[in-house]
Amino acid sequence: MAVARPDAIAQAGTRLAAFIAEGGHGDMEWLAATAARRRDPRALWPEVRAIVMVGVNYGPHEDPLAALGQRETGAISVYAQGDDYHDVVKRRLKDLARWLVAHAGGDVKVFVDTAAVMEKPLAAAAGLGWQGKHTNLVSREFGSWLFLGAVFTSLDLPADAPERDHCGRCRACLDACPTAAFPAPYRLDARRCISYLTIEHKGPIPRDLRPAIGNRIYGCDDCLAVCPWNKFAQAGREAKLAARPELRAPALADLAGLDDAGFRALFRKSAIKRTGRDRFVRNVMIAIGNSGDAALAPHAMALLHDDSPLVRGAAVWALSRLLPRAAFTTLDQEYRCSEPDASVQEEWTAAQGASPVR
Repeated sequence: MAVARPDAIAQAGTRLAAFIAEGGHGDMEWLAATAARRRDPRALWPEVRAIVMVGVNYGPHEDPLAALGQRETGAISVYAQGDDYHDVVKRRLKDLARWLVAHAGGDVKVFVDTAAVMEKPLAAAAGLGWQGKHTNLVSREFGSWLFLGAVFTSLDLPADAPERDHCGRCRACLDACPTAAFPAPYRLDARRCISYLTIEHKGPIPRDLRPAIGNRIYGCDDCLAVCPWNKFAQAGREAKLAARPELRAPALADLAGLDDAGFRALFRKSAIKRTGRDRFVRNVMIAIGNSGDAALAPHAMALLHDDSPLVRGAAVWALSRLLPRAAFTTLDQEYRCSEPDASVQEEWTAAQGASPVR
């Protein structure tokens, strides 16, 4: 926990404007729409005089990259394997805010990720850590594994000193990115980021990036997991942040069969529920296509009749990767003519021009 002044992040607003001008935010239109308010916390709440930034450690107890070798299962980002961090962190912030008001007075507002607050620059200004070359906050104590939240207060609290950048010449996070989403150190192109593609992106995932996604079905931990500062972090997830057993390495075959009710039941109280069933099953189809396991083909075939064009299109791609050419051509002849959606038609056409695995 540390304090930043509301006027401490002027440069962050300039960088955000350049990021949006370059189109790096992809289809996250909400980011562009709230950019003016993000530049200055006082635009969000004019009465704010100090911002108490809080970091909560969610460091994993095991290597999150080990799941990438289990191609019949799905790899879920560490932060999403437990209860929704928005709810967990907000409860803690409210407790802190009540304590602050009771002991010092003033008015307060609490924010966790969903408001127009630039948490990472504010946390760096407060001294919780620094923004690393992967653009995430890095802490000397907790490495790259921190949830961030903010308590805005009308109290004029003294600010803490910012932390200096300790990345040095290291570029481990940049080199680890499977899709080359960092055009330069400290710059992210969200349109190539697996976390963006599997969580925020609403349409079909670009075909040239699909193979690099592997079995990552929600988010990506690669750039965080390889950060050398993690070696100083203690795995500190508490009970409410601990991974649910069913989300550690779920079987792709089981996930492919989720309908909307099943999706909502499995991901109740999880951050994953925000993505919705169709986008999530789209991701599962990409993972099945990357599995190299023809035994998973029937699970993709069952989704050629799915109500969602997004799911059907991803199923086409998965089958093009798993089936022999003749078998896939037979499917193409059976399904393409009756397919009403242009984007799915395009998937059939593109798949016929690609070489299947076998």
